[in-house]
Amino acid sequence: MEGANWRITDEEAGPSSSSGIASTKQQNPPETFHHRKEAEEEEETEEEEEEDVCQHKNITFVPGPLLSLKDQIEKDKEDESLRRWKEKLLGCMESDLDGQIHPEVKFHSIGIISEDFGEVITSLSVDESQNGHILFTLREGSHYQLKLKFSVLHNIVSGLTYCNTVWKGGLQVDQSKGMLGTFAPQKEPYVHALKEDITPSGVLARGVYSAKIKFEDDDRRCHMELKYSLEIKKSVEDAVP
Repeated sequence: MEGANWRITDEEAGPSSSSGIASTKQQNPPETFHHRKEAEEEEETEEEEEEDVCQHKNITFVPGPLLSLKDQIEKDKEDESLRRWKEKLLGCMESDLDGQIHPEVKFHSIGIISEDFGEVITSLSVDESQNGHILFTLREGSHYQLKLKFSVLHNIVSGLTYCNTVWKGGLQVDQSKGMLGTFAPQKEPYVHALKEDITPSGVLARGVYSAKIKFEDDDRRCHMELKYSLEIKKSVEDAVP
């Protein structure tokens, strides 16, 4: 089939003669000054676009001055729509706000939700003498979630994240990170459950683990760092009656 295609192409091209060559040259005239000018203008436009991109990459975002929430409310107090929006956001907390600029997150409790025993809550902050003690005991292969209760004070906390690291016998065996979100001060505490996880299974998975959970905002300000321990026991199916 390829040979047939080549033969058709040769027949359409016509005989190879000097007149044929001359005719081809007339159909493809040499590049004119106008064409060269257009090409140069296109090259200049591309160079300008590249420079604009480079300049855009070099631009750094400079945030405005950090204001306390009280100052922000006073600033827009004459704007009725903004006042109502902020009142809805803050839950009418204007009388409780102070002039402190930096937000504070106060953790009230940490709990665990598990299919084994339902829900267990531990009040915070944990005394230094109890720091690192066993907070939770789970069965191997069980589903569970950590549950937090906290309040936000003074100002809006932006980009609150957590990092939970687990060790066994001095070796790191797990680390989970996630975003809690952005929270404004309000009278009622926030209740937030972290994503579901599953405990490991097997003889080697059983035992006591040490762990540390840390909470930071987008300014890398640490609001809490808690060291604790958890224990994984034999599953119900493997337990000896």
